Amino acid sequence: MADEDEGLRVGPPKDWAGGLPAVGHAMRMAYEQMGARRTVLTLLRVNQKSGFDCPGCAWPEGEHRSPAEFCENGAKAVAEEATTRRLSAGFFADHPVGELATMSDYWLGQQGRLTEPLYKDAGSDRYRPIGWAEAFRIVAEELRALEGPDEAVFYTSGRTSNEAAFAYQLLVRRFGTNNLPDCSNMCHESSGSALTETLGIGKGTVTLEDLHRAELIFVVGQNPGTNHPRMLSALERAKRGGARIIAVNPLPEAGLLRFKNPQRPSGLASGTALADRFLQIRLNGDMALFQALSLLLLDSADREFIEEHTHGFAEWERHLAALDWAEVLEATGLSRAELEETAGEVRGARSVVVCWAMGLTQHRNSVATIREVVNFLLLRGNVGRPGAGVCPVRGHSNVQGDRTMGIYEKPPADFLDALEAEFGFAPPRRHGLDTVEAIRAMRDGAVKVFFGMGGNFVRATPDSEVTEAALRRTRLTVQVSTKLNRSHAVCGERALILPALGRTERDAAGYVTVEDSMGLVHASRGRLGPAAPGLLSETAIVCGLARELFGDDPHVPWAEFERDYGAVRDRIARVIPGFADFNARAEAGFALPNAPRDERRFPTATGRANFTVNRLEVLRVPPGRLLLQTVRSHDQYNTTIYGLDDRYRGVKAGRRVLFVHPDDLAERDLADGDVVDLISEWPDGERKAKGFRVIAYPTARGCCAAYFPETNVLVPLDSVAETSNTPTSKSVVVRLARSSPRSRAAR
Repeated sequence: MADEDEGLRVGPPKDWAGGLPAVGHAMRMAYEQMGARRTVLTLLRVNQKSGFDCPGCAWPEGEHRSPAEFCENGAKAVAEEATTRRLSAGFFADHPVGELATMSDYWLGQQGRLTEPLYKDAGSDRYRPIGWAEAFRIVAEELRALEGPDEAVFYTSGRTSNEAAFAYQLLVRRFGTNNLPDCSNMCHESSGSALTETLGIGKGTVTLEDLHRAELIFVVGQNPGTNHPRMLSALERAKRGGARIIAVNPLPEAGLLRFKNPQRPSGLASGTALADRFLQIRLNGDMALFQALSLLLLDSADREFIEEHTHGFAEWERHLAALDWAEVLEATGLSRAELEETAGEVRGARSVVVCWAMGLTQHRNSVATIREVVNFLLLRGNVGRPGAGVCPVRGHSNVQGDRTMGIYEKPPADFLDALEAEFGFAPPRRHGLDTVEAIRAMRDGAVKVFFGMGGNFVRATPDSEVTEAALRRTRLTVQVSTKLNRSHAVCGERALILPALGRTERDAAGYVTVEDSMGLVHASRGRLGPAAPGLLSETAIVCGLARELFGDDPHVPWAEFERDYGAVRDRIARVIPGFADFNARAEAGFALPNAPRDERRFPTATGRANFTVNRLEVLRVPPGRLLLQTVRSHDQYNTTIYGLDDRYRGVKAGRRVLFVHPDDLAERDLADGDVVDLISEWPDGERKAKGFRVIAYPTARGCCAAYFPETNVLVPLDSVAETSNTPTSKSVVVRLARSSPRSRAAR
């Protein structure tokens, strides 16, 4: 196939986001994928109380909703799922697995919806149609043939509904393992680890109303203009209420510079300048930033709050006193004046919210950095009061709900106790494998079956060549999917693709529920007919497999769960705290209990909110190297590539680009437009991503950025965050080498 980057064009980056271009681009893509009538049927139901939850991000909806309660990227997500394009058996007869493995992520995603179960036998290079009964039999026989349950891994993506996630983890634990890695392991695991230790809950402590009421909002390591565009409306409302916003990022992001709200005429005309201050921090400098701010604010500490609600303050205060300002300035790339002026803004604000995303969570010291964010907020009592708190902004719709439902390789004892009491079997207590550990186990031959509930495991994970070799070593890979992706072409000896209903489609067993990024649970009800006759929901796929695997199970009523999701919710209500009367409350929606937010109660090991001591280590790269962060383009969501443009960064018709500061290019005798190979360095050897067009860009000095999943190959499997084991995709040391024609041709 032709190189998709041959038509690459680069222009200046935008200094604003949204506006009429966002509307036009969203509608054009929706029309191309769905047609006019289908576009109206779907988009007017997105995020509505009687409609379905957007299959994109997990940003919450307010009580009063616009008739068009979606953003540009939400419309793209809906269009991708509700497309009229279909994949037939003939397609797979014409395209062997080896050929599919050479195709781009964009090309694969554009082929359309999967319509029937598909099977690739050992020794074959093609998928063929198969019946559901035979598919379930193949999976069950392979699972029974294992020497033990821990030889199987059951992965979950973040779009799975609460009902499907609860049934899925129940099947896995009924089988006898806690090998339940999920996409959280690669994104907000660091947040959950830090927040559980310091505040007693692995979630944020703010509501949408808190964000609206805040006097000062930090947006750290996050690009809401591309990744969570509806957040821009919330920030705009906060600004109208008098809030000030501080953006902390190595890259200037258009949405935080100015937002032209397409739902307000005045917004379209001039827009709102959102960020009052832009701190262009160096990669991995966030811990130093928050330690410095806290040191400057010690004299304005909320001593009453600290005395009544916290533990460890005195030790932390002594630690701060020894902070080395030279190291702070080196780590952050900021000036002492910038830090003091920022501290002055904090001092003048009665309520502060800190929002963050992957820019904080994917470094070796991510957990310590987020603990330092908590220290910063606790210092002035900015947890558990209106307009203040921690706000980790989650990615996939219901990624937070999946964890609440028990999709976790390290389940707490009280959750397992409740499962045992409700269903009458003893779930396994030994911790299972997270995502990185699962890849290692497949690589080493210790895991022989991989089951993926949604997502694109191959492209979401680090160290691409290692991950692909690991999956190919398994006996069976199973992917539950709506559309084609690279994980279907990188498979075990035998492979199954099980097509599922999407969020936009009607389900005969009833509505499902999801939990948003701020802990609100609500119903989601699709409107469209199934993409093909015979498609099953994710819950039905789980229950069908369970009936084949366990037969007449005396413990779990799988057939009832498959027929009626209300029966699943009744069991959730008896197992998981906060879900009492689930069926009665699901339609209207409800907030899950949050002790730090609701009661200023902190269920930690000390019974209080914990200040923690975190040693500052400046990340220094060898001479001639840069620190790479992986980022999304505006035409993608996680591993799903909607198009080949990144409108806000000035990139059109291509993805293999590298954003580098002009001075860093000059030091390397490189110029805008040169083509380079990226080479990461790790003790076990080098990794290479070939043929990237350099773009002179106003990023922080010493730092560079490129899109994932193309650069996941550079992230070593063993380069992970301490405690959380999250891949360090925002801290990759690379050197640049001029790309030869042969190198470009071989990429």
